[in-house]
Amino acid sequence: MVVATALALLIVGCSALVFTSRQEEARIVAESAEADGLSSKLRNAVTTEGVLGHARRLQAVADEHGGNRAAGTPGYDASADYVAKELRQAGYEVTVQQFEFPGSAATIDAELRGTNVTGAGEYELRSDFAPMERTAGGEIQASLRPVDTDSQTSGCEMEDFKGFPEGNVALLRRGACTFGTKARNAEEAGASAALVFNDGEPAGEVLLGALDGTAVGIPVVGTSAEVGEDLLTRDGPSGVRIFVGEEASNVTTNIIAQTRGGNADETVMLGAHLDSVVQGPGINDNGSGSATVLEIALQMAKLDAEPRNRVRFAFWGAEELGLLGSRHYVKGLAKGEIEDISAYLNFDMVGSPNSVRSVYEGSDEVEEVFGRYFEARGIEIETNSALDGRSDHGPFQEEGIPTGGLFTGAEGTKTQEQEEAFGGEAGAPFDACYHRACDDIDNLDEESLDKLSDAAAHAAVVLAQSEAP
Repeated sequence: MVVATALALLIVGCSALVFTSRQEEARIVAESAEADGLSSKLRNAVTTEGVLGHARRLQAVADEHGGNRAAGTPGYDASADYVAKELRQAGYEVTVQQFEFPGSAATIDAELRGTNVTGAGEYELRSDFAPMERTAGGEIQASLRPVDTDSQTSGCEMEDFKGFPEGNVALLRRGACTFGTKARNAEEAGASAALVFNDGEPAGEVLLGALDGTAVGIPVVGTSAEVGEDLLTRDGPSGVRIFVGEEASNVTTNIIAQTRGGNADETVMLGAHLDSVVQGPGINDNGSGSATVLEIALQMAKLDAEPRNRVRFAFWGAEELGLLGSRHYVKGLAKGEIEDISAYLNFDMVGSPNSVRSVYEGSDEVEEVFGRYFEARGIEIETNSALDGRSDHGPFQEEGIPTGGLFTGAEGTKTQEQEEAFGGEAGAPFDACYHRACDDIDNLDEESLDKLSDAAAHAAVVLAQSEAP
């Protein structure tokens, strides 16, 4: 009797499980059909030409503002104004979120290279050197003179500059006294500029510093220890050329817009960084992602789409300085606001000329939306785990928010296997113009923009139409 009862209960339990499973399957099928209707409409509305139109506008902004759209520059501000205006005209609630970033990162342009010796190097801004916060601008080419560089007190006393040739550039080691003290002593000794190299840190870590105290009238630049040692070991009378442009503002913005309706407890976010590096206009990195997200937002509004869940669009500032815009945004969210974000989708470089089609390796519910979309259309993709934390999804990922996104490649080199899967040229960079002046409107692959903008629109709709579990 006990066995029979147990068996009966087991059968009932199994039947209930099967019924529940079928109910869930039916719900997913119903949701998918509902999403596919809006997905088809949105994908038809989001055209390559529409995305390129925004990219061309960002190119024009860069052309009008010194060739770049870097955080804190007029070029970035004009980019943000364009995006905000387009979103407002489409009927979105738009928030301009202002934040500060380190002043040492705010210089519009700067150059540092060796002179007077064979094989003198040209160093890379922010990778090898960075102007100090509150430095004076200027362009100097002069002989380089080490100042007591065997000691950590290098440049801390005027005695260190005894016999210093007027007009030379002072090479100083970090340590013991403030950067302002070293710089003012160098200026008083007649130096035309000062380089302060890192000490006691990893060789490749750039010295980012600020000049304390009274103003200094000469350019002052911090470098990595590696650059300092390189300059010290030059044979013969070496020199340097230093250029430091006028400082940009160290204030920039995020642009946030969202639908007026939809379940706010299950908000779906799409984001892309809007800033470029100082070296160029940044039309693939990341005008391509910004243009894609903007076009999806505008076309969703034109369709009068009313998805089940709220959709929020974000255009991040200062990503190129360390994901600063998205970090600022996430840090400012209350716990409940974090829990209300059901998914964050990131689009950073989706038009690389020697492209791959990479789907971020992320939460299953997001990754599978992209996977099923591409599989149904017979489009080859790869899953990329190396993207963790590299772009603006990182701060969301750290808070446990499901993340995902699309990517077509940056400075890395295409493999033979990737050539066979995606075309293009093995052994060449995905984007040879990555972080360079040639990352302009001619650096975009239209086929990549077409395929990935459709996939982005589809994923946004599917997630926005999903019911809470």
